[in-house]
Amino acid sequence: MTILIAILAICVLLVLHPYVTYPLSLMMVRAVRPKPLNATLPMPSKFAVVCCVYNERQVIEQKIANMRAIRDALGDCQLLIHSDASSDGTNEVLKSVEGEFTLSLAEGRSGKSAGMNRLLSMTDAEIVIYTDANVMIDPIAVTNLPRYFRDPEVGCVTGHLLYENADESQTAKVGALYWKHEEWVKQLESDTGSVMGADGSLFAIRRALHRPTPADIIDDFFTSMSILCSGYRLVRGADFLAYERAATVRKDEFRRKVRIACRAFNCHRLLWPRIVKLDALSIYKYLSHKYLRWLAGYFLAVGAAASAGIVLLAFGALPFAAYVLALGAAAYAADRFDLPVVTSIWEIMVAMWATAIGVYKSLRGERFQTWTIASSTRK
Repeated sequence: MTILIAILAICVLLVLHPYVTYPLSLMMVRAVRPKPLNATLPMPSKFAVVCCVYNERQVIEQKIANMRAIRDALGDCQLLIHSDASSDGTNEVLKSVEGEFTLSLAEGRSGKSAGMNRLLSMTDAEIVIYTDANVMIDPIAVTNLPRYFRDPEVGCVTGHLLYENADESQTAKVGALYWKHEEWVKQLESDTGSVMGADGSLFAIRRALHRPTPADIIDDFFTSMSILCSGYRLVRGADFLAYERAATVRKDEFRRKVRIACRAFNCHRLLWPRIVKLDALSIYKYLSHKYLRWLAGYFLAVGAAASAGIVLLAFGALPFAAYVLALGAAAYAADRFDLPVVTSIWEIMVAMWATAIGVYKSLRGERFQTWTIASSTRK
């Protein structure tokens, strides 16, 4: 039983570390060794905004308007959109702005990474802003972006994403709460050196540092981590804002997390030989923020099995059966009904399991090169 107790304790600690002890450790590092920006370069003045879309007829006109507002705010700013063989009328809208926008209209699907590679080859801007179709960048806040690139060590800036619809469902609520925590952790990472990867909804890079992303590898993680591995900082722009709808349907969020985790872990396997050569603090950040989160679903499963074994050995077969039934009943109730606290915990656990499934699919060789939008994130 002692071994089972030790296994349970280790699993609990490994699940909690990325969310509790890891950010606390970064707070201590920040107190003794902060890493502020060192603005010695002139402001960059030539920008581009790039966006890949697939069947985004519902939001494409709003996105076009938002990109125009970004161009007006930044001045010299090229606008580029790649459509990955959209078939819902998106391309017809895009053709109406051809000339004002630089377009890439694919006849067959090749995926977001291939589309972004195509767009990056079509611009010579100094700074390139990556964004998604359903993400609306704050046109006032975007003027804060250039100052981060005055630091010659900064190669990538990840934006500050805010969810607009946290009150629409438990899935959206938990997703928004998780993301607020994620933004806090990213700020701590930025304050102590570098963030461990940018989110594709909003980030910006020095165009000169871009390297083409393999078509079957997730572009935001590959691009940002490649820049970090090349010796540049990846910082968080707390005042570089954008807004997005969170998924409100659990199945949408589950599928999205499986796909993202699979592609991210594929990227991890590709970049790990370079990541392991980073400084000790960055490796600690990466293992704590990324690697342990990818494996959290497995820790949950092993911990649950250990707890059941403890009950069996300590109390016998009947209490063990009751314990297993209670866990099953709690999971069923949390899944079927909107229960305060219980359903929120269940949403978190489901997200961890979705990530674990994505890792498993990665190890099996699955790629998820193309994507389909989650309908509940559009309105």
